[in-house]
Amino acid sequence: MNRPDGTRVASFNILHGQTVSSAAAHSTAHLQSPSDGPPSAAALVDAIGEISPSVIGLQEVDRNQERSGRIHQTQVVADALGTDQWRFVPTVVGTPGGSGGFRATQEHEQAHEFDSPHPDYGVSLVSRLPVTQWYTTVFPAAPVSMPLMVQSEGRPKVIKVRDEQRAAIAACVVTPTGPLTIVTAHLSFVPGYNVRQLRRIKKWFADLPRPLVFVGDFNLPSGVPARVMRMTPLIREPTFPSYRPRIQFDHILVDGFNYPQLSAAGETAKVWQLPVSDHCAVSVDIDLNAGRPRPRN
Repeated sequence: MNRPDGTRVASFNILHGQTVSSAAAHSTAHLQSPSDGPPSAAALVDAIGEISPSVIGLQEVDRNQERSGRIHQTQVVADALGTDQWRFVPTVVGTPGGSGGFRATQEHEQAHEFDSPHPDYGVSLVSRLPVTQWYTTVFPAAPVSMPLMVQSEGRPKVIKVRDEQRAAIAACVVTPTGPLTIVTAHLSFVPGYNVRQLRRIKKWFADLPRPLVFVGDFNLPSGVPARVMRMTPLIREPTFPSYRPRIQFDHILVDGFNYPQLSAAGETAKVWQLPVSDHCAVSVDIDLNAGRPRPRN
């Protein structure tokens, strides 16, 4: 549950809703990660419900994909949270890593109102809080492929993967304790390109209102995103792979916070090991009244 005055901001790379057994953490088999089954909308909703976010950034999100039951995963999460405040930005048409291949989405296919007839995949931001303004930006894919560890037939496998077009979403929200800007992104796994994307995002949201929270899967280890962005990190724990976390790819960075706000938020920082995804979710509770005099009764 959220703190009485807190706004829970979370980030979760959902691996298209794939369920991954946490029992693998106790296995003697190296890197074994048995799958509990195909992607499950019910398991995804349960995982999001456990986090109980006020605002959540989601990465590796499906829409109309056969592998995830042809559902609109962002819409399913938004419905479960009881909100119509959300954005989904598809970055590719097709299935990344699939045998059928994929292509980058075109500008008209990224519009919120566009009802795609094709299977696509991208990033989302879902808010239980009122949103006063939305912003989105898209980055081209790196022109190279890289060997990556991915979930395949119930266990990790290293395969060569072509990079995808990437996106970031920002929302200005009204919290119980004041206005807040929240940004989410899923960055390239190609070294150097992800740092370049961070720098572009920094310029992109330079004029957005503060305080600001930047969350997502940056495909960069602990410490690097904070140094590049010159922002304060609130999560400093490994998040990947979820069944045996060894490296931090999932981050929460903040800007425009005073010391009491930072201190209060830092005390609530949490890494969530859930039955869905090979990434842990991350969250913090933001109280913009921290350090302010409380009104007298």
